[in-house]
Amino acid sequence: MKTFVVGNPPPHQGGRYFIFLKLTSDNGIEGVGEVYCATFGPHVIAKMLEDVFERHVQGMNPFRIESLWRNVYGSGYTMRPDVSLMGILSGIEMALWDICGKAVEKPVYELLGGMVHEKLRSYTYLYPKTGRAYPEDSPNVYDDPDLAAEAASECVAQGFTAVKFDPAGPYSAFDPRQPDLESLDRSELFCKRIREAVGSKADLLFGTHGQFTPSGAIRMARRLEAYDPLWFEEPVPPERPEEMAKVAQQTRIPIATGERLTTKYEFARVLETGAASILQPALGRVGGILEAKKIAGIAESHYAQIAPHLYCGPIEGAANVQISACSPNFLILESIQRWEGFHAEILKKPVRWDSGYVIPPKEPGLGVELNEDVALAHPYTENALHLEMEEKPIQ
Repeated sequence: MKTFVVGNPPPHQGGRYFIFLKLTSDNGIEGVGEVYCATFGPHVIAKMLEDVFERHVQGMNPFRIESLWRNVYGSGYTMRPDVSLMGILSGIEMALWDICGKAVEKPVYELLGGMVHEKLRSYTYLYPKTGRAYPEDSPNVYDDPDLAAEAASECVAQGFTAVKFDPAGPYSAFDPRQPDLESLDRSELFCKRIREAVGSKADLLFGTHGQFTPSGAIRMARRLEAYDPLWFEEPVPPERPEEMAKVAQQTRIPIATGERLTTKYEFARVLETGAASILQPALGRVGGILEAKKIAGIAESHYAQIAPHLYCGPIEGAANVQISACSPNFLILESIQRWEGFHAEILKKPVRWDSGYVIPPKEPGLGVELNEDVALAHPYTENALHLEMEEKPIQ
């Protein structure tokens, strides 16, 4: 195994850095994976990868993914959804599927039931610096709802049929809280301006980061319903889906959640409580590709859909593409804009995006190859976390 902690150049879309790994089988087949883990510094995560590799992966048959999953899940007498351990397992499992697909010369989706969707509808987030040609010094769209509406119109002109934005304000380790009137007014105005700009050409995906209480989220949802968003994302924190279910019961907007969840066990609680009807597994955290397939199957039995989340690099994105292509209840896929810039440079061949859709690759395995020269030329030498919350209550 080889690990890569890669700095993501400005404007850092998808995160400050990416954590990649490469596994090589004894007959020379290489598989790549990516870890989405925000709880420790990236170089600590690389050491965690080495530990799990040495304990469980070195010398194994790469096709025995179920056995590996159970052994890692129970490592150290855990047997519970440990987000850090599952992030490590996700990256390794992803690389094993890449090896397996290459060994039989098939894309991963062909090994998990076969292609259902020949193209995958995608959306992009309105990044703070989104603007014409996306210059680094462009103004922040979240300072101006009219500018956000212009940015959304640009995305529609490129072919996107959905855009995500999160104008509700900051989030902290002390949430949930009630939204203040300014946040309610601002969120409603952003929805109004963006809906006026895109009309019925694009869905609005309203994002939050679990910062509101159930009653606060319900107040927010009632402000937004007139603009018919496709979803209200993570309205309350992820620990208690029973509380999120209270929001789902009180709004006509579909609830989406899952970026911070891991394993089928946490997603099963979401479905059992009626907390959400759109599940957003992040393939570099959820427990891997096979675990995501199981989650999609559970969701299918509840008439729920999947919309894989992406705030990461393009290898997790490639895994998202594989699971989406073979899942009947796929809804929409998160793109980092059009998979250009560094997300294209870090791969030998970029993810194919065409007029609002991602086209699943026909190449074996994940269908992407890491450009190691680019990875090694952009080492991340700092120790910041992938994402950080405010460390004081938001007044």
